[in-house]
Formats: sequence, C-alpha cells, structure tokens
Amino acid sequence: MSPQALTTGALDLAGIRERVDAALADFLRRPSSRVPPQNRRGHRHDLDRALTDYVLAPGKRIRPLLCVIGWQAAGGDGGEGEGEGEETVMRLAASLELFHAFALIHDDILDDSDTRRGLPSAHRAFAARHRGRPDADAFGRNLAVLLGDLALVRCDGILHTAGFTERQRHAVLPLIDTMRNEVVLGQYLDLHTAGSPTDDIDRALTVIRLKTARYTVERPLQLGAALAGGDAQTLHACSAYALPLGEAFQLRDDLLGTFGDPSVTGKPVTEDLRSGKATVLMALAVRLAAPRQAELLDRLVGNPRMDEEGAMAVRRVLEATGARATVEKMISDRYGMAVAALDRSPFSPHATEALRRIAAGAVVRTA
Repeated sequence: MSPQALTTGALDLAGIRERVDAALADFLRRPSSRVPPQNRRGHRHDLDRALTDYVLAPGKRIRPLLCVIGWQAAGGDGGEGEGEGEETVMRLAASLELFHAFALIHDDILDDSDTRRGLPSAHRAFAARHRGRPDADAFGRNLAVLLGDLALVRCDGILHTAGFTERQRHAVLPLIDTMRNEVVLGQYLDLHTAGSPTDDIDRALTVIRLKTARYTVERPLQLGAALAGGDAQTLHACSAYALPLGEAFQLRDDLLGTFGDPSVTGKPVTEDLRSGKATVLMALAVRLAAPRQAELLDRLVGNPRMDEEGAMAVRRVLEATGARATVEKMISDRYGMAVAALDRSPFSPHATEALRRIAAGAVVRTA
C-alpha cells in the first residue's frame, strides 16, 4: 500500500495491516542500543525471537487498525509538521499490538489456557520446548511471564521512537495510561467474578466495558484521533461508536466461546464453561433458569473436570432459557447504536466507511 492510500480514496484495511506489521517487524528485528550485547549462549535473543514470532503471527490487528482510522477520522494527514505523519501513527498503532501481546501472554497464564489462536499458548509452548526438565511446566510459565514483560518493554520502546511532537505527547500518553489501568482493573474483576455462575449482568457488562469495549475499540480509536489533534467532540464521537460496538464484539466472543467451532476459533468451547467465566450469556441463563436448570448450571459451570457431555447439557440450558437469543438481540441492538453514532459523527467520509465495515465484521463472524 502506498503511503498516500491513508489520506486519499477509500481506506485499504489490508494495506494498513501490512504497514503495521512492517513497522513491528522493523522495530523488533532491530538491535536495541539500550540492551547489553548478546551473551555467549544467546539467551536474550531466544526471548527476542519468541516475541517476534508471537507478535508477527497472523491476527486481526483490530486495535492498530482502529488507531490508524481514528487518526484519519480526525483529519490526520502528516501535515503542519506534526511528527512524522504516517510513520508516527504507524508506530503508535504498532505499540498497541505489542501491548496486546503482553496482555494475551499474561492472560493465558492467569487462565491456564492451553491454546491461543489455534496454537499452544506461550507458557505451554515453552514447557513443551523444555520438556526434559523436571519442572518444565513451572519453567514454561516463568519464561512466559518474562516474555509478556518483554512485550511491554518493547511497547514502551516503540513509543519512545514514534516521533511525537510535544502536543501529541501530552494528548496521547495520558490516554495510554488510562487504557492500561482499565485493562488491569478489568482483568482483576474478571478473576474475581469467575467460578460459580451468578445472575449479575451488570458486573459482567462492567468487565466487558473495561477489558474489551474500552481497550479494543474506544481507546485505540481515540488515540489515533488525539494524535491528529482531534477535539473533544471528535473524542466523544469515538466513544459513542466504540462502546456499543466493543460490547457487541465481546458478546459475540462469548457466544463463540461456548457455541463456536474450535477448528475456526482456535479455542476449546468448554474452556469458558470449565473456568466459570462470568459472561452476560451465563448471567442471563441463571436469571431465566427454572429450578432444575439452575441446579444443573450450579453443578457443572466452573467445574474444571466438566466433560463434553456436561458442556452439551449446559449449552441446552443456554438455548432453552432464551439466554443465547437474548445475547444475539443485544449484539444486534448495539451494532445499530454504533452505526447510528457514525451518522452523527464529524469523522471524514473514508474513515466513516471503514468503521462501518469494521462494525459489520466485528458482530458477524465465526472467529
């Protein structure tokens, strides 16, 4: 994609992904002057290679995409001496993918997840690589913690080289700090709510807003807009679109986590049920369940030894209570709110069209 494709004509989303990946690859493969030289056995570079492979693996790149679209929506064109223009926004967008790697690696450790995107999670991959050790599982987890830490360090590193002007730095960095704090709080609440199923829909929605709606959609979009000098009205328009869409995105994710095809989603469909993840889907089922259905949910959900037969029984309750259908309607309603917000937004026409495409893809998907 040519650099001009960001500011002239319809936005090329595939091309933006390619440029973000190029920015990531260039940064990750470049030796850092702040790190001591590689030692004789090359241990530091083992982690470097692992992080490069992890970050550059195929993915949706939804957060970097939204960051670049937010920049374009607010009139970003690299003019008026604003940093390095497109190169600056690409580095900011790439930093979000590095932060996401940090979050995913640590999230998989907390959840003891076996897979990520159809491949072994980082701690499982490290454990398998060191299976000859008697403490292979613990060693794998420890290495994955360090890998996640390294992703966060590299995230800050690429931000330091983004070329922000003073105005951009003051606009962007507080938003990054806010986003990071929201993610940690969302993860904390997620841990506290997991286990036995409850009917607390508001608590489940709060976790969704912190871990997904704000982190995945609102903050990336606002970061791009803030970089371009977007005013308060523009940032508010970002929120009006992003929050309902982010909720719809996670509600779809929760449905796929229970009813999806593992060969497509890359995630076992029993994982959320075994962990007792506090989803809106489950809270609705508990609220709507008849006594025998409630007893089944209480007995099976959150049981780490739940088998496929038990999972099928839970799915039948989710269907019979109308919880699944209710979540589908919630997704549809929130999609409508996001699209309506675009009609009222001050965004550029090309950004608006790109955001419509992203909204449709976020709610109608199989992975």
